Amino acid sequence: MGGVTSSMAAKFAFFPPNPPSYKLIKDEATGTLLLDPFPHRENVDVLRLPTRRGNEIVAVYVSYPNAMSTLLYSHGNAADIGQMYELFIELSIHLRVNLMGYDYSGYGQSSGKPSEHNTYADIEAAYKCLEENYGAKQENIILYGQSVGSGPTVDLAARLPRLRAVVLHSPILSGLRVMYPVKRSYWFDIYKNIDKISLVKCPVLIIHGTNDDVVDCSHGKRLWELCQEKYEPLWVKGGNHCDLELYPDYIRHLKKFISTVEKSPSQRNASRKSTDDIEQSRQSTECFEGPRRSIDSRDKPRKSTDTRDKPRKSTDTRDKPRKSTDTRDKPRKSVDRPEKFKVHEYDKFSNMDKLEKLKISLDQMERMERSRRSVEYLDKSRTSIDLQLEKGRKSADWIDRLPAV
Repeated sequence: MGGVTSSMAAKFAFFPPNPPSYKLIKDEATGTLLLDPFPHRENVDVLRLPTRRGNEIVAVYVSYPNAMSTLLYSHGNAADIGQMYELFIELSIHLRVNLMGYDYSGYGQSSGKPSEHNTYADIEAAYKCLEENYGAKQENIILYGQSVGSGPTVDLAARLPRLRAVVLHSPILSGLRVMYPVKRSYWFDIYKNIDKISLVKCPVLIIHGTNDDVVDCSHGKRLWELCQEKYEPLWVKGGNHCDLELYPDYIRHLKKFISTVEKSPSQRNASRKSTDDIEQSRQSTECFEGPRRSIDSRDKPRKSTDTRDKPRKSTDTRDKPRKSTDTRDKPRKSVDRPEKFKVHEYDKFSNMDKLEKLKISLDQMERMERSRRSVEYLDKSRTSIDLQLEKGRKSADWIDRLPAV
């Protein structure tokens, strides 16, 4: 039964681009692997990495001179590293970090089939490569997980106590919770980040769009509340699921975060204002709440041509369209991410037919669970009755053996 439900979950969770957006070719003169159709770069290595589950995944490593940190990027469920390649280059340049991105099993030119446990083995292989091939230390590695990539990211981060930091971009509470608002974790659910995030010991930055229509903003909110070491989150006003890189605040906030975590812990604690007090008054974990002071509204509203006359109450509340530094820029070639590299992931999650099928499946499983409990209860009742009858028969036998008076 577990294998069946895991396979069903995989069909809902993974949508590798078909055909892949790139090909692997080998330079005959040097034997170097190249990512076609992209031009060769001296600071980019293309790799094939074996995993502990017998698959071979493709990864790219982008180096930056004198980088203090290395970013391990786990992409979303409907992309491959060909579609992410230009973004990887830009992030490495603007964040001044080394960066490794990889394709999950069954994605791009990686072998095997996509599954939850294969992605865990995939990220472990990429992490092992960083340590063994590039000399990266755990203390200098930042794990970055986007959407479904938050699953392997949180799973690995929960097992690495000395990581520098974690970034969760439009993360999920769990696979099932994306489609169905369950209140507890089921054994057949996948990527149960809600149960693992509290085990992550390093600083965690969460980025989520307030208008995300694929993974609701409440997923990011709840995960942030459960973090051990919270960092000021970025709730991108008006941001959807696949366009956060187009907002100027995205790269600005990431730069600030990287700069903060690259300081020593003592410097970091002295310079960073705690965000715990901000949320103490919160009474709900819903994404869109009533007006309140937020991390984006400081002591006094600044006068700006980009903001409304009245100070904003919160980045978490819906308001009327307005000109803001949070709204998307006009189409342009952006250092945050080119429009042509937008990744439409989880698009099939919004299909109502599939959602209805999952609801029906969940209801059937709940009825099966209730039936199983009923059968167990009847078995116990029958056992109890049998014991009582046996005692009665023994008493009758004892009476029969008494001498007649």
